[in-house]
Amino acid sequence: MAPFLAYGDEGAHMTQALPLVLVHGHPFDRTMWAPQIEAFSASHRVIAPDLRGYGASPVTPGVTPLSRFAEDLEELLDDLKAEAFVLAGLSMGGQIAMECFSRFGERVRGLVLADTAPSPETPGGRTARNDMADRLLAEGMRGYADEVLEKMVAPTAHPEVKAHVHRMMTSTDPEGAAAALRGRAERPDYRPLLTRVAVPALVVVGEDDAYTPVADAQAMHALLPHSVLHVVGGAAHLPNLERPAEFNEVLARFLAAVEP
Repeated sequence: MAPFLAYGDEGAHMTQALPLVLVHGHPFDRTMWAPQIEAFSASHRVIAPDLRGYGASPVTPGVTPLSRFAEDLEELLDDLKAEAFVLAGLSMGGQIAMECFSRFGERVRGLVLADTAPSPETPGGRTARNDMADRLLAEGMRGYADEVLEKMVAPTAHPEVKAHVHRMMTSTDPEGAAAALRGRAERPDYRPLLTRVAVPALVVVGEDDAYTPVADAQAMHALLPHSVLHVVGGAAHLPNLERPAEFNEVLARFLAAVEP
């Protein structure tokens, strides 16, 4: 049976290096990881899915909880016979990575959490996410994309990066985005989980990230027993695209430290 999710599976399948699994954020797709796929597929097997409701993966209207995203990823990794791997997620993808760790953490050899936060949604945040879901269903993605572009990336980001980010947002199906927003509004508290993560962890954040500020990253770093924190200067919510050379250098060092 073909996997449910669309995905990229590139790079060095015969290498002894651990596979690198990349989980994108909202409202993006796996092309969010293009600089990392290019950099690491020479040395690693790099698996980058389109999450349910995003990119080329099927859309299921309604509510998509983080647990459903994690189940999809577990099924995909089973299909691809990726038994152990380094798991990286950014923003919503980081929260999905935490949910994955809670479900099949014995397969995760290293955890990368970028521009994300482990805390549950606040009552006000829950209302805001559901209101935004209603808006996206009514209006589509373009108005939202225009509004948040220069919060997703710094105003000084390269024009090609801005265009790529805007294109991903406007290409996302509003039903898929809305379902994820409603599911994310009900997310659990991952902070107790982080204190039990026994594998190495890397926490990365853009210095100017307004969605998940540096203070959130510092708090995550403090919870994780074996973590390294790196703040990317001149970047907002997508440092992997805004400052790819620096992000890749930090990730390469982490992978080298995790390798068996």
